Amino acid sequence: MSVLNGSKYLDQSINSILRQSFTNFEFIIIDDGSTDNTYDIIKRNMKIDKRIIGFKQDNQGLASTLNFGISKARGKYIARMDADDISHSRRFEKQIHILENQDIDVVGTN
Repeated sequence: MSVLNGSKYLDQSINSILRQSFTNFEFIIIDDGSTDNTYDIIKRNMKIDKRIIGFKQDNQGLASTLNFGISKARGKYIARMDADDISHSRRFEKQIHILENQDIDVVGTN
């Protein structure tokens, strides 16, 4: 997840990922040069849940920040998330089921 000045919704967004029914994941969050308390929220959540891996950098823009996050990922799949999105609690479970059981390379949600 890339976030820039996203403190308003960030806790809700993070919590929607941490409450996933599929729990074996790493959650990479990159603060892309925020001037609000975004990184404080990330650090607080890192202390609560060890699956969160946080980074802070000068503003690089969305594409560069997402590529940086992908370069740090160790998992089999990448799940894209915006800092103001809320994910259904079974999102990962359902997406992984499709990816593992059908000849599909990419899934998305609405």
